[in-house]
Amino acid sequence: MVWIRSCAAFAVALLVLEPALARDPDGRFANSPLKPWFEKLSSGKGPCCSDADGSVVLDTDWETKDGHYRVRIRDKWWDVPAEAVITEPNKVGRTMVWPIYFWSSGSLDRVEIRCFMPGAMT
Repeated sequence: MVWIRSCAAFAVALLVLEPALARDPDGRFANSPLKPWFEKLSSGKGPCCSDADGSVVLDTDWETKDGHYRVRIRDKWWDVPAEAVITEPNKVGRTMVWPIYFWSSGSLDRVEIRCFMPGAMT
C-alpha cells in the first residue's frame, strides 16, 4: 500500500512539475492584429497551430545547409523538411518554428517540425 501511494505521489509530482505548453494562457495575444493571420498560417504539413506551439528562433539558432534550413532546438540541430517551410511573407519579421516533441524514457527522442518561417536574419 505504501508503494502504491509513493508511486501515485511521484506521478502527481511529475505532472505538476512538467511545463505546460499553451498557445495563449493569459489571453494577452487575443486582441493582436496578427492573431487571425497566425490562426490561418499553414505549411505543406498542414495548419501550424493545430498540433504545436510556435516559438521565436534566435538568428544564431537557424541556418541553411546544402540548400535546406536547419534549426537548433534544445541544443541539437534538426533539419527542416521542405514541406514545413512557410512560403508566404513573414508578418512577424522574426524566425519561428512549430516543433512537435517526441519523448522516450524521459529524454527527447525526436522533433518533428510542423512549420518553419524564416526571418530576416539580421
